[in-house]
Amino acid sequence: MTEYVGQSMPRYNGIGQVTGTARYVDDIQFPGMLYVKVLRSPVHKGTIRNLDLSAVAKTTGVAGVLTADDIPGQNAYGFYGDSQVFNPKQPRFKGEPIAAVVAVDEDTAMEALAKAKLDIEEQTPVFDMFEALKPNAPLVRPGTANNLFEYAPGKTTFVIKLGDIEKGFQEADHVIEGTYKEGMQDHCPMEPHVSVARIDDADRLEIYTHSQCLNVHLGFLCPVFNLPQSKINYIGGRCGGGFGGKNDIHCDHIAGLAALKFRKPVKFRFTRKEDLAYSTKRGPWVFEYKTGFKSDGRIVASHIREFHDSGAYTGLSPYCIEKCGMFASGPYAVPNILVEAQVIYTNKPVSSSMRGFAVLNGQVAMETQMSRIAEQLGLDPWELRFINAWRDGDMGASRYVVQGAGAIEAMRKCAELAGIQLPAKLMEMNSRRR
Repeated sequence: MTEYVGQSMPRYNGIGQVTGTARYVDDIQFPGMLYVKVLRSPVHKGTIRNLDLSAVAKTTGVAGVLTADDIPGQNAYGFYGDSQVFNPKQPRFKGEPIAAVVAVDEDTAMEALAKAKLDIEEQTPVFDMFEALKPNAPLVRPGTANNLFEYAPGKTTFVIKLGDIEKGFQEADHVIEGTYKEGMQDHCPMEPHVSVARIDDADRLEIYTHSQCLNVHLGFLCPVFNLPQSKINYIGGRCGGGFGGKNDIHCDHIAGLAALKFRKPVKFRFTRKEDLAYSTKRGPWVFEYKTGFKSDGRIVASHIREFHDSGAYTGLSPYCIEKCGMFASGPYAVPNILVEAQVIYTNKPVSSSMRGFAVLNGQVAMETQMSRIAEQLGLDPWELRFINAWRDGDMGASRYVVQGAGAIEAMRKCAELAGIQLPAKLMEMNSRRR
């Protein structure tokens, strides 16, 4: 292995990509393949009074339609099991799937969908997290008491504690408070979401997917199809970019249901517009930071409040705020930490993972806070970070012991690459000792 250390290695799959011979899920074709298009909610929030798909089903070239009634198992999937394959009653965000049509080609499917008669009563949605927290806010989830995720009955705030936060602020010479907002982001991979499904020669449901977490998604799909894993041949392929967005199921469940019902190969793919408008996102965040520090720059207390917009369903948001909270004080040794975090539902597309998977969100806020501290103290921003950087043996927010710390060495290398000459006292520091 030593012959590879420090060497630039060619990508094992690079030749296929640059020559155009790489095979992606959308390249898969089977004789007699059918195509799926989805009837999506035209409103951000509403109640379906009536849905008539009879004219859709009678369109020439249409094999049939799919609704929640065609699901042989449960109409629920996802990391917290609350996402719906089809929402037949009360759509929660614009573009949420209500039903689907399966036809000989996509043009025919789109022509047929235009004949659907959907009677939906539009209701008042809520898009802002803090509006959603108000007592009389519209409820995103019917039948619930509020728009907050519950970790346990009545427990809507995730808390991390280290040390004594009150004592930490008493010891501080200075305190800085700041609020930081981060908006929604789309992954926008070159390959939109797509799936191909069929019944194979062993009478198994075969699904070609670009899933980023194959085994987890297979576990989600089994209850939907009401099939054991042995009856599903779930085939992962080349992923044309994912960045976290393909940690969620977008097409596999609907393509699989169509293959089960019509016993023919089926392809379901998003257009670029559908991908941008309706797929999972990196959801919005708001951070409230209160940081206590000594006159020499040492941080002694960090109180952080996180507010994360989950969109219409839970997605991965509870895990995101936990992960974010563990590192929201940055790679710095802070003896007293209090993190309070909430997941808030709104009538928007579902929030999920994206590169850096929630950790980066807190770092943006914390590093901005660090620069403000340096400015207030008249201290070099590099020195402030070197003073507080983790060393081996320090304790993180959730009481993990830091091992293999490298922030100081990384910063030193960044300074070198940027042509910045750091003072000798910083160059002598390392992550092995204080």
